[in-house]
Amino acid sequence: MTQSSVAAGGQPPASWVLVTGGAVRLGRALCLAFADAGWNVLLHYRDSQAAAQQVQALVQARGRQCQLVQADLARPEAARQLLADCQPALHGQPLRCIVNNASQFDADTAATAQADGLLAHLQTNTVTPLLLGNGLLAQAQQHGAPVPGWFSVLHILDQKVHNLNPDYFSYTVSKLALERSVALQAQALAPWVRVCGISPGLMFLSGPQTQDNFDRASRVNLLQVPIDPAQVARSVVFAAENPALNGCTLPVDNGQHLLPLSRDVMFAVDEPRS
Repeated sequence: MTQSSVAAGGQPPASWVLVTGGAVRLGRALCLAFADAGWNVLLHYRDSQAAAQQVQALVQARGRQCQLVQADLARPEAARQLLADCQPALHGQPLRCIVNNASQFDADTAATAQADGLLAHLQTNTVTPLLLGNGLLAQAQQHGAPVPGWFSVLHILDQKVHNLNPDYFSYTVSKLALERSVALQAQALAPWVRVCGISPGLMFLSGPQTQDNFDRASRVNLLQVPIDPAQVARSVVFAAENPALNGCTLPVDNGQHLLPLSRDVMFAVDEPRS
């Protein structure tokens, strides 16, 4: 089906979304939420092949197609190669949406950060997502005149970009750079591709957390309840399907970003109280 039929009110049988880091954690929830909404899924993974195959089966059980694509997003050529590897599954159909969910998340501080760590975080968390957006623009332009709001790039960020603390320094810098790029990329890719950010809060055990620490830290938000990854995933689908959203970032974190902390929440809940 061509974009002209879409513009005239037509709807393809199923749109395709590429979810990076789709095998586990939020990526898994994203793949299932898109499938529940009627989308076909290109599931990118790096090392988690077995988990990716499990998600693939769940998507297919929902009556949607799911193809697996392996790539190391830390490689400079990753965006170009990943999009090329997606093409056989599309059978000439356009890729409608890219969700940049995969992230590198290593512990360091401003005092301990090293060049290789900073560059690795920036490549995976900032450079490759932006280049994937450029690639989607090139693909969109091959399918005819722009259909306002049809194509989208959605960058998964972190509530830390609204609520700074110095922990996980290289990771935070890379996410801050991506968040600042949302509006710039939306301006640059218009009117062909929309660009939005989604900034969730703590949803899963992270880094050195124990289950007890997570149980307490996950309630440090205005609602005082853990953030539901399925709700975050549904918000991402909403952004993909709502053509009025462009150049903005949606915090989906139960209000966690409105509770400033001097440390990352996993460390703050264990700090001694004065």
